[in-house]
Amino acid sequence: MKKSILVFGLGFLQKSLIEQCKSLGLYVVGMDITDDALLRDEVDAFEVVAGDDFEGSLAVAKKYAVSGVVCAATDKPLVMMARVAEALLLPFYSVDTAKWSTDKLLMKQRFELGGVPHAKGRLVGCIEEFESEGWNYPVIVKPRDNSGSRGVIYCENEAQVCEAMTEAMQYTKKGNVLVEEFIDGPEYSIESLHYHDETHVLQFTQKQTTTFPYNVELGHIQPADFTEEQRSEIRTIIGKIARCLNFDGCGSHTELKVSSRGIVVIETSPRLGGDFITSTLVPLSTGINMERLLARMSVGEAIADEEFLPKFQKSSGVVFFELPEGRIESIGDIDRLGQIPGCKAWEFDKHVGDEVNRITSSLNRYGYAIFQTEGREQTIESMEEARNIVRKLVKVDILNNLT
Repeated sequence: MKKSILVFGLGFLQKSLIEQCKSLGLYVVGMDITDDALLRDEVDAFEVVAGDDFEGSLAVAKKYAVSGVVCAATDKPLVMMARVAEALLLPFYSVDTAKWSTDKLLMKQRFELGGVPHAKGRLVGCIEEFESEGWNYPVIVKPRDNSGSRGVIYCENEAQVCEAMTEAMQYTKKGNVLVEEFIDGPEYSIESLHYHDETHVLQFTQKQTTTFPYNVELGHIQPADFTEEQRSEIRTIIGKIARCLNFDGCGSHTELKVSSRGIVVIETSPRLGGDFITSTLVPLSTGINMERLLARMSVGEAIADEEFLPKFQKSSGVVFFELPEGRIESIGDIDRLGQIPGCKAWEFDKHVGDEVNRITSSLNRYGYAIFQTEGREQTIESMEEARNIVRKLVKVDILNNLT
């Protein structure tokens, strides 16, 4: 009899994970908060359950006698997944771990206890509270409980903080937001798996982001440009994170910066990264399929140590396109993207007449191209060529000219 696995959320970011679960011969049960979930037809069984309905979620897990629970690239269901796993004694981390990892203030408190170098921050409920604290600019305003760069805003003065707090409040269920010291330097993410109390750092990802005030990721390159000494230090830090948050039987996606004061962790999460990082880039650069390993861990299957080792060492990257705000007048031979050296996949979601929005989070980007090459410089060159093709071939009537 097939083992069954429960996937929380059936949006686009779960597609590759569902495919991997099916390739393992698992019976895939998908659960979503909406009846018209994008991937409802991709799973073996589909159920609609509200995001805060523990009894409903538990009933679905019992109905299909699931052997594990899993999701990718989203923090929202982690506490519910931990509660269901705890009730059914399934392989998963604790409810406490889920709570610490989905509340950025609690996360910082655990970092402090665990000796993890991190960006300092405090909760602020209104602008008067902020004024009384005596901050040094610039600062970052962000929701305590969201991901995907939603509501994360860079501020250089009090007026910007006031505006940013209003926006960040739209993306949180809390009555306050987190104000955080700004950390200088380039941004990276670290892709890891945690199994039987061992931490396996599988890849280092270099980021390219929008200009401030928003800080949305527009590119990822693997491997990152770290020295071996930096890699060793980062592995030690990820181990500390795993211990202070009790990560085990899970993936993790940790964002950090290499700043003037050294390596500083921004935040982490006990799940796989989005933006094609773990679904596509890690397999292309290392040969390791993190989603497949996570699915196997989630149903209690044994993983051999050598399965965490790279099969090869190549470079991979993804570029997300950015155009000026306005309306698209014409689109040239965009298929040229597929002819760029190393291009594995690409997509451009806009058409003639469509409006081009400002990119303010990972949810409102509109196209990408993915690459695999033999080295970092080749990947970076191909990514830049893709950007140039889109800028040249997609003509936009910029916002100031629209009537």
